[in-house]
Amino acid sequence: MSAESAAGDFQPNYVGRFAPSPTGSLHLGSLVAAVGSFLDARKAGGRWLVRMEDLDTARVIPGCADEMLRTLEAFGLWWDGPVEFQSRRTGLYSEALQSLRERGLTFECTCSRRDLGATETGYPGTCRAGPTQKRGPTATRFRVDDGVVSFSDRVQGHCCFEMRTLGDPVIRRRDGAFAYQLAVVVDDTEQRVSNVVRGADLLASTAWQIQLQKALKLATPRYAHLPLIVEKNQGKLAKSRRSLALEPARANSQLVSALMLLQHPPPPELQQASAAALLAWASERWTLDTVQGQKEIIISTQMSQV
Repeated sequence: MSAESAAGDFQPNYVGRFAPSPTGSLHLGSLVAAVGSFLDARKAGGRWLVRMEDLDTARVIPGCADEMLRTLEAFGLWWDGPVEFQSRRTGLYSEALQSLRERGLTFECTCSRRDLGATETGYPGTCRAGPTQKRGPTATRFRVDDGVVSFSDRVQGHCCFEMRTLGDPVIRRRDGAFAYQLAVVVDDTEQRVSNVVRGADLLASTAWQIQLQKALKLATPRYAHLPLIVEKNQGKLAKSRRSLALEPARANSQLVSALMLLQHPPPPELQQASAAALLAWASERWTLDTVQGQKEIIISTQMSQV
């Protein structure tokens, strides 16, 4: 599926990835993220991996991962190498957690979601000096360094986050499951991911992940956070009840819609072409310049249901 890359863009060591959670069907917002990361890898002459982030077993839907893979195939988004599942990699996360604990970079926390409100961002450090309750299960939090984390994002430009404002993220949940922030940095390193292309809703998470990478002496990939696809007054498309699942039988029209949202509209003569032809055309012309600086793309209700 690789297309020829321009000489200046060819990066033989490029490794990208798409990492959905099998908790519901892929939709248009998912497709935009998948297509963006796929085209970025193919334009660079690199590899594109698929990883299932299935650690939240209570929310995982049986058979959903297989459905996602069949959908990606129908849309011509062929991946390289085996599909990895986080649920099979817990030994790696346990080793990383132990390394952080041994160096005093974690603490146990008894705070519940009810105690903290709806968001993890802004954790006030309640249990930094020790759990505030004597009984009950604890979560493990990563003790962030005070100060600022800055990085250059390929889409969003210069990004800067006050770590005291973000707070200490959970890396092992109260139920014992490893949390996203720890798992993702371990996985990206173990899979040699060099470039992460994903949605702008994870922009703040990048600051946590960079601190975890430094604490674990891991490499930091290059990041590109694509604008989120949102409905006017409805928020993120993934959370909209009107967001319909992708349909393999309509791969052509839905792929055209994704390319248009990424500001790569195919010419009229290609808009009825196969998924493979559309992706080959797009990979030759791919650039992130078309969405530079955008954090959201607002679409109509009708388009969310394409």
